[in-house]
Amino acid sequence: MKCTFLGTGTSMGVPVAGGFGSENINKDPRNQRYRCSVWLQTKDTSVVIDVGPEFRLQSIRSNIQRIDLVLITHEHMDHIAGLDDLRSYNYMQSSPIPVLSTQKGIDSILSRFDYMFGENRYPGSTELDLRLIREPLQFHDMHITPLPYKHGDVDVMGYRVNDFSYMTDVKFIPESTKEKVRGSKALVLSGLRWGPEHPTHLTIPEAVEVAGELDIPKTYLIHMNSYVDHEESNKRLPKNVRLAYDLLEITV
Repeated sequence: MKCTFLGTGTSMGVPVAGGFGSENINKDPRNQRYRCSVWLQTKDTSVVIDVGPEFRLQSIRSNIQRIDLVLITHEHMDHIAGLDDLRSYNYMQSSPIPVLSTQKGIDSILSRFDYMFGENRYPGSTELDLRLIREPLQFHDMHITPLPYKHGDVDVMGYRVNDFSYMTDVKFIPESTKEKVRGSKALVLSGLRWGPEHPTHLTIPEAVEVAGELDIPKTYLIHMNSYVDHEESNKRLPKNVRLAYDLLEITV
């Protein structure tokens, strides 16, 4: 299975709107980060996890030609704002796109994108088939296991897809979820910054500690802010933990 990191930045992106704080960012292109999203491909299946505000641009630069399924981690706008950009895939594929999420995620999508649903649905708007995920399921050649955890008080659903586990916006992971992650060949985990401690996100040192506990062969960190420099951070990290970057491709 091939994984392409479409975006690896925090909720505001890097740099933020207006370029404020961009003086902290050097010219390394790996420090330019769209909002977090990942594209998973096998021979038969194309799945995207989260569709943020830059999804149109992400889909163009990575040449995503088909989307069979969308997995939404939670209802924050940096993870769902790009749902309208799925319209073109409806046109090309002539079908609604199934979207799996938590109940709160589904309710939020129905509320924020009300023009896509119900008797007052605007003609030609995106067609989504919203589905609640609670238990593992088989989707084509992908075995998908939901990974519930906490982002402050927000319930988030990470996903293990075959031997690849993806968890963004992490603060607390219950033991039951850790057991589902163990045995993965690759783990993606959010690490907002080196410090100080954050009330709703793991810092990079905290993420490294989680990665060590789970003992996954390779861990990639995402959701970094503009104060995290790619090259300098990798020098400080254990060899089995690396910062991901936009357009990084790995095979699991």
